[in-house]
Amino acid sequence: MLIDWFTVGAQIVNFLILVWLLKRFLYKPILNAIDVREKRIAADLADAEAKRIDAQKESAEFQGKNKAFDAERGALMEKAKGEAGAERTRLVAEAQKEADAVRASRESALVADQKRLGGEITRVAATEVLGIARKALSDLATASLEERMVEVFSRRLKEMDPKAKGVLAEAVKTSAEPALVRTTFGLPDGQKAAIQNALNEAFSAEVRVRFETSPDAICGIELTANGQKLAWTVSDYLGTLAKNVDALLAARSPAEPAPAPKPGPARAPVAVAAAAAP
Repeated sequence: MLIDWFTVGAQIVNFLILVWLLKRFLYKPILNAIDVREKRIAADLADAEAKRIDAQKESAEFQGKNKAFDAERGALMEKAKGEAGAERTRLVAEAQKEADAVRASRESALVADQKRLGGEITRVAATEVLGIARKALSDLATASLEERMVEVFSRRLKEMDPKAKGVLAEAVKTSAEPALVRTTFGLPDGQKAAIQNALNEAFSAEVRVRFETSPDAICGIELTANGQKLAWTVSDYLGTLAKNVDALLAARSPAEPAPAPKPGPARAPVAVAAAAAP
């Protein structure tokens, strides 16, 4: 069989042309398209990765902000609780203070009422005691109450403790003003003279005396000179009564409920020599 080299050469040339044409117009565009697609896919992947990284960052930031917000919210809640507790404590303290002030005011008013009532009862009792004493002395001793008090005062003056008597004598002698004799009642001239004689005798000197009445004082005789005082009164008779009245009022007080003590026996009046306030 004979080979037609022309035909073979033509076919080879055609094949080469076909390969060139395929490469030029088919493979190269396909490869370029594949490269472009791969680049686009790589770009998309890179963009997706960047977006993923950004999303992770944003998620981390969001979580951090949430944690910070939770911490801040907790701190604010604790602060609010503390402030609310402090305000509650302050309000309770103020309410307690106001309640204490009201209670103290009521107690002060009650004490004042007790003192006022006790003073009124004491004055009434003093009036009654004086009336009874005047009548009893008038009926039994045929002497007025004033005369008996002058006698007792003179005797007490003579029976004074020597030391107290010396102090009172010095005060009487060195006083620039006359010695003051204060009584609840007005004394007749005879009783004034009796007191004057008793003072002159007791202090071995001519004592200057000024007599004065004090209707508000409880019945008795009081000598005052240069800050020193000698007194004989019936106030001690009413001392126990005043204490019993105070105890009774305290027992009736809602602040301090307590049973009233039984009245004790009244004490007899005594003579007192003491330094008066300047």
